[in-house]
Amino acid sequence: MLRKDAKFQALVGRHEASGAWLVLPQNFMNASGRPVQMLAGFFKIAPGDILVAHDELDFPPGVVRMKQGGGVAGHNGLKDVSARLGSHDYWRLRIGIGHPGDRNAVTEYVLHKPAQEERAEMDAAIGRALEVLPLVLAGDLQGAMLKLHSAPEPAPRPAKAEPPPASRTAAAPDKPKKAPKPAEAETPAQAGKPVKAGGLGAFLKKLLPDSDPARKK
Repeated sequence: MLRKDAKFQALVGRHEASGAWLVLPQNFMNASGRPVQMLAGFFKIAPGDILVAHDELDFPPGVVRMKQGGGVAGHNGLKDVSARLGSHDYWRLRIGIGHPGDRNAVTEYVLHKPAQEERAEMDAAIGRALEVLPLVLAGDLQGAMLKLHSAPEPAPRPAKAEPPPASRTAAAPDKPKKAPKPAEAETPAQAGKPVKAGGLGAFLKKLLPDSDPARKK
């Protein structure tokens, strides 16, 4: 169970079977590295043994990936974690939330609740991440990454149908009409052929259901 710890400014809990610590910062996103740094320093946890779960604008809803190290791609939470730890070598669990399409709209986008369909896709991605959690808790993060990345990807959303092109109004010169060909009987295959139509708090809450992962943004 996650409990509020004023010293760490976070909800903190421990997975008894593995001894892993779970931390959900309760301060602002751009200061979320402080509780990670404090807990890691107190318990002597190396960056390579830390997994940070975060939202990922570069992935559409339903996609989830793991990696170790790398840049922060403008993510203020990761930027603070890296600065506080003095390292980029921690692991990241990247949960896709999609991009609004305009960088100036990102702040409003991440502060609003997702649409119902997108929320369902994010929950499914979190579910796939939880399936590899036993490997993470056993210290096999490489194995967890391989298993997660080999899981089936969600089907892409169908593209919206384009409106039919406007009919031409210019009159074409009359052409001699050809005699119509006699109709051919449909084969059984033709007759039966179908016609084509033109948070991360949830991650910890699923792990420890009794916790309250509400967080300031």
